[in-house]
Amino acid sequence: MKDVTDARDLLTTRKSPIHQPGHRGRDGACVAVARPSGALILGQINTPDQHDGRNAMTLPRRSLLTSAAALATLPVGRAAAAPEKVLRVAMTLADIPLTSGQPSQGGEGQRFIGYQVYDALINWDLSKRDALATLRPGLALSWSVDAETQLIWTFRLRPNVTFHDGTPFNADAVLFNLDKLANKDSPQFDSAQAAQGATYVAPLASWGKTDDLTVQIAAKRPDAVIPYQIANICISGPANWEKQERDWNKVALQPVGTGPWVLDRLAPRTRVELVRNTAYWDKERIPKSDRQILLPVPDANTRVAALLSGQVDWIEAPPPDAVDRLQASGMQVVTNKYPHIWPYLLNFNEGSAMRDIRVRKALNLAIDRDGLVGLLGGLAMPAKGMVYPGHPWFGKPAFDLVYDPAGAKALLAEAGYGPSKRLKITFAISTAGSGQMQPQAMNDFIQQNYQEVGVDLQFQVMEWEALRAKRRAGSAAPENRTIDGLNNSWGFWDPDIGLVNAAWSPMKPPAGYNWGGFSDPVADALCQKAKLAFAPAEQDRILAELHARLVDQAMWIWVVHDLNPRALGPKVKGYVEAQSWFQDLTPVEVG
Repeated sequence: MKDVTDARDLLTTRKSPIHQPGHRGRDGACVAVARPSGALILGQINTPDQHDGRNAMTLPRRSLLTSAAALATLPVGRAAAAPEKVLRVAMTLADIPLTSGQPSQGGEGQRFIGYQVYDALINWDLSKRDALATLRPGLALSWSVDAETQLIWTFRLRPNVTFHDGTPFNADAVLFNLDKLANKDSPQFDSAQAAQGATYVAPLASWGKTDDLTVQIAAKRPDAVIPYQIANICISGPANWEKQERDWNKVALQPVGTGPWVLDRLAPRTRVELVRNTAYWDKERIPKSDRQILLPVPDANTRVAALLSGQVDWIEAPPPDAVDRLQASGMQVVTNKYPHIWPYLLNFNEGSAMRDIRVRKALNLAIDRDGLVGLLGGLAMPAKGMVYPGHPWFGKPAFDLVYDPAGAKALLAEAGYGPSKRLKITFAISTAGSGQMQPQAMNDFIQQNYQEVGVDLQFQVMEWEALRAKRRAGSAAPENRTIDGLNNSWGFWDPDIGLVNAAWSPMKPPAGYNWGGFSDPVADALCQKAKLAFAPAEQDRILAELHARLVDQAMWIWVVHDLNPRALGPKVKGYVEAQSWFQDLTPVEVG
């Protein structure tokens, strides 16, 4: 157990309720040592056949070895006196997400570290299978914006909450964490976490407290989407940062949050072990399992072999060709629709072929989405845009994303391409990653589709976090000038990530998600209106109009919506698959 420290002795007294973030900071990175418990002998782990071709994506040997090492050190046996209920999870990631507070590795990092070890002021309700996940009170009991200026947000904090080390959660802890991400003059500023959370704090101008249980945050401009941004910010313990000698690298080894799980052991690229927080403030969400072991296993076939051999209880993203075998072996294959799209973000910089709408529409029409869904064993839906038909934001786009190779050829000919001048493009893609589905097979399939209409597609292949770094840098960055698109799985769980900040011309990284520099006056006006629509129904109407505009402009290449498959062992019970990138593992146990 960690020593209990009084947080009041560690935080500087703030004389002003509002202060401005500054401009000076330092670096931080996650390092750790393994502390494995008992081990088993790892049997044969099947690896995929080598894939031939100039654009082949083969799993790096280091990833296979670290996956095997992780599986080989899984605990076996249970103490007779106190049997421990253990849930073992194989993630798609190649490494453990950043553990010091704001996680890396995208939605999967947030799913397994961010929302398990930590809470946000606003959490997600992940208890329902038949409805989209919605926001609910987390460490804040309530939040509101002042009616006059629509700039000042007031958060009433939950009383009697403690961090894992026993120190109190209060307003000073909230300010500490906002400074950690945005105030470069604060001693706790951490560039590693700031890189992950920059977009979430970008709309915020200043913050302060009015009492120990009330925080006020001023936005830079009226913004109805602020609550969704706040829901992404994970609150880590200030006292622990002091105890770890103000070193975020040391914090990563022994992190402290308020979440339902406590980090117990960490070995980079190999495993992380969480134990249940028996003192969690939400008594209905105290975990049913005693321990959760998270393993980075980026190779899909290795994940399947681990589940079938009983070395794990849960795998993310099983490959389609393994589903029948998994079900025949008694495994549970669970799916549900959720706000996910598998797209290519496009580069609109000067000289890029993607600036021509005829090219963008042709690349959308050239894809056989139904055929790809068949390749995926039905574990996806053909895309008709960023969001799926029936979603409140779908609207009425005129451009229909059908499979029309003849139409694609005609548009390419209008744009000046043909047999004597084939369109040559390069997309950056990953070997695996959060929401990336089955990237090798899918990209190969689309490469062939494009070949048939006169487009030569080449790939730059990298690990998931390297791809995300390219996305955070923006298309104008020197490292991105040779690529025309980026295959980064995307979500639309909130208006900003789904539509507004992906399309609004001022929202290039790091302020937003407009990686390629898309610019359209009609879309810009609709983005502005959506930000000012504090009534949900009005905002939905504007977002539907915006989505139709983006589809008609073929802003991106939209391919399929994932059905969020995961496979569970036959004894796993209690899981409810939410319509969300994030999932609640607190009710799950191996019976």
